Amino acid sequence: MATNHSSKPRKNESAEKFIKRFTKKCKKLGILQECRDRRHFVSQSEKKRLARKKWRAGLKKKKNN
Repeated sequence: MATNHSSKPRKNESAEKFIKRFTKKCKKLGILQECRDRRHFVSQSEKKRLARKKWRAGLKKKKNN
């Protein structure tokens, strides 16, 4: 589960640089992904099915390399 994150701009840091740093930190913490996941309800069986599908795709990818 992701946590809340708060940041303050550094001394002489531009707004664009601050937003980029904040977004990068949120991605690393998984906040954005969790928000997307919670947008719609996904049953436990659906989560398991998607996990198996992702696992098989990883095996297939390793096999091809």
